[in-house]
Amino acid sequence: MNKRNSEKEKWVNLEETTELQLQFEKRNGLLPVTVQESSTGEILMMASVNEEALNHSIKKRQAAFWSTSRNELWVKGLTSGNMMLVDDILVDCDQDALIYRVTLESGGVCHTKNSEGSHRKSCFYRKLNLEDRKLEFK
Repeated sequence: MNKRNSEKEKWVNLEETTELQLQFEKRNGLLPVTVQESSTGEILMMASVNEEALNHSIKKRQAAFWSTSRNELWVKGLTSGNMMLVDDILVDCDQDALIYRVTLESGGVCHTKNSEGSHRKSCFYRKLNLEDRKLEFK
């Protein structure tokens, strides 16, 4: 078997397997994770996970990430009180991106606050107007 067929077979096996073979090495030890509210389907935030954060999320059922700014494990809600309980973790076809489907215990997930002084539910609180390329608050 030549190298090209071997690579193709590797990806077919990766895409069709039930074995967890996350591709952390493709992105220097981190995978992107989208956080989605289970009950509404709303996208709440984007973050990164390393193996430690993923293992914490699986074991404790609390959403954990790798803070790239602080270079440490970040369990969402430990300081803000806005915990996210992990309901499901979805893995994409290449096993190099994740979706955490979560239930919010309280409040919102964003570190920014709305005009009432409450944490915003989602980090995606603005949308791009495709006509004038300006941001609009949702």
